[in-house]
Amino acid sequence: MPVRVRQHVNPLAQKYQAPLTPLEWEKVYTQLNQPLHIDIGCAKGRFLLSMAQIETHWNFLGLEIREPLVHEANKWRDELGLTNLHYLFCNVNNSLRSLLSSLPSKTLQRVTIQFPDPWFKTRHAKRRVVQPQLVQELADYLVPGGIVFLQSDIEFVAMEMCDRFADHSAFRRLGTGEWLAENPLPVSTEREMFTLRKGEPVYRAVFEKVNSLDLS
Repeated sequence: MPVRVRQHVNPLAQKYQAPLTPLEWEKVYTQLNQPLHIDIGCAKGRFLLSMAQIETHWNFLGLEIREPLVHEANKWRDELGLTNLHYLFCNVNNSLRSLLSSLPSKTLQRVTIQFPDPWFKTRHAKRRVVQPQLVQELADYLVPGGIVFLQSDIEFVAMEMCDRFADHSAFRRLGTGEWLAENPLPVSTEREMFTLRKGEPVYRAVFEKVNSLDLS
């Protein structure tokens, strides 16, 4: 029976303020030094479940604030016997740095932030996941040449995410600055497929972590 959870969770609520303690990563992945892909706000985790089976030479980490979804996703992982995939319950806006700082250096190579909760009201803007602090933390730990893939079905959310990364000198947007017509990854999320089936647009962009020597 599928797990039922609230669609939106307020990350500023008191119950989500305790940061996650660093993990013993050697107990999580059998090949710890493989390149790492983090999916921030992984929801049910099915995107990473497929990615981990396609790109077996990568490790995958899904971060999600709705704990029942994490438990269910890790059950699916175990049923498939995947040793390059893990899901964590956490509030990424207060736990990301502690997680990244305990990882082997130069392993974080790809990050995806796909269809995050839009929090439409201006007074709820601080609840949106892509805040300047998160951008800074990714700038600190992504390898040069590492990428951040963003997408949303809400244009102002996609624009705000892009603006946050464009404002940081460690990132540059790839392409012409227009929205990407296609997903560059081999797997689509459920939300992406649902949106496209309705004939509605998806707003996508890729940012690259710049080598400090390339900065002018």
